[in-house]
Amino acid sequence: MGASSSKNGEIQSNEVRDLEAQAVSNGVLSILRTFFSKLSDADSVSLSSLQQCFSLNYANISCETGSLPECFPGVLEHMGAAITDTLFPSNCQEGGGITWVDFLRGYVRCCGRMPASSLLNILFRVLALAAQRAGSAMKLEFDSEEFDGKASGSISPQDLGIILWVCWIMSSNPPRESQDVSLPDVSHLVLSAVESCADNASAIDLWGSDILSLEPELTVGKIHTWAIRTVPNLTDCFSHFITSRMKQDSSSESNGAGTSSTLAENGSDATRSESYLLTRGRAWALFLSQRSSISDHILKICFPCNDDVIEESLLYRSRVHGKGLNRFWLNVDGYHGPVLVLVSATSGESSENSRKWIIGALTHQGFENRDVFYGSGGCLYSIDPTFHVFSAAGSEQNYMYSHLHPAMRAYDPHPKPVGIAFGGSAGNERVFIDDDFAKVTVRHHALDKTYQHGSLFPNQGYLPVEASVLDVEVWGLGGKATKEVQISYQKREDLFTAQRRTIDLKTFTNWEDSPEKMMMDMMSNPNTVRREDR
Repeated sequence: MGASSSKNGEIQSNEVRDLEAQAVSNGVLSILRTFFSKLSDADSVSLSSLQQCFSLNYANISCETGSLPECFPGVLEHMGAAITDTLFPSNCQEGGGITWVDFLRGYVRCCGRMPASSLLNILFRVLALAAQRAGSAMKLEFDSEEFDGKASGSISPQDLGIILWVCWIMSSNPPRESQDVSLPDVSHLVLSAVESCADNASAIDLWGSDILSLEPELTVGKIHTWAIRTVPNLTDCFSHFITSRMKQDSSSESNGAGTSSTLAENGSDATRSESYLLTRGRAWALFLSQRSSISDHILKICFPCNDDVIEESLLYRSRVHGKGLNRFWLNVDGYHGPVLVLVSATSGESSENSRKWIIGALTHQGFENRDVFYGSGGCLYSIDPTFHVFSAAGSEQNYMYSHLHPAMRAYDPHPKPVGIAFGGSAGNERVFIDDDFAKVTVRHHALDKTYQHGSLFPNQGYLPVEASVLDVEVWGLGGKATKEVQISYQKREDLFTAQRRTIDLKTFTNWEDSPEKMMMDMMSNPNTVRREDR
């Protein structure tokens, strides 16, 4: 019997070492140890303290769309218990607390490195359990009771909206002391999933649809494909939330100083976001679509700690700086970093049939005045009313084009287009904005071998669409250092311009060198022999 207990202890110690090694590889072992030691009592953590740590209870819940599902507050109320029951199954809770090995095992299994589909299944399991306890069961089924059991069934557009709103809260991660939460408009993401996953998507009117009233059921398999392709960062929201909450509770300062900044963000940010094309919901969708360092800068715009983040990121806005390529160039010249361009336009033969849509382009470098295409990478976006990503296809590298009127105009039998373009080729650009920023032309993807195929707005068709530009925004995603370099460059250019415009009066008005004196000397004595200075 003694040998058996010794063997079991050795097995458990080996498991602890393996679990700790996995936590080290994820860079969270120190956070887990500090969190566990702070909440533990007699070598175990109570279930109630864990539920309180992961709770999402808010007294005031508002949304930019104005309406939320009636069950949504109940889902948030049960999220803490649903997360705890998923991380730590019932067999881990028999002793009334969670031991260190059970704590490690639950974290590694649900938040460790695993395929994106498994992370999605864990997220669906947690939300399905919370919705069931809130009295609004989802049509999700799991083939086993294990945490990573394969999910099947279907998800309604309303349930998908609930999932996205909960993931938004997890991304923003407001402190547990916060009583208010403001949710963004995620209809563009829901409609994107409906357009990609619904069987009769072509029969659905995507212009101004209410996601709470849409009826088509979306199968889990198609939702997996859509999420991994369109919003791959969605799979990390759950694990990042768990780690962030543990880190908050492990830090003594987080309960004090960190609260006010996040509260200010949830309040003031909701009012300012609607004035820009890049609203909170659209910025979050862009963050979910990027797996590069650019996503960190987008997330700062989505959840700004202060107004300086917006001021240093917004390079140009036609409503403020004026329309036109020259006004545009004055504000983006010298910015050598990733840039996001958003274009709001309206198309239609009459005001009754006009449709407003927003498209975007993300480039990996700043703009240059060149008469040929250039660039090192980028993406095109359909942003509103539906959200889709068109990454680089790899066949060509016509990522961006920006050409101003030449300073010295001469006759050119084949003049280059003046304006901004993305994709396609010269004369057949996929997206082209004229030099007055009055019209934007969008062509079919068959003419473009740089970006992936797809419609930039619903019912685009095969013929070129010429639309009226409503607003243009350019956001710099290079960070504070890139902005400071641009400011230095613009100050230097302003100094050179001022020097070129300044006349040196001492040199210019020197009487001995003036042409007037020479003419007067010649008239007074024209026969005087003058030696030419050489």
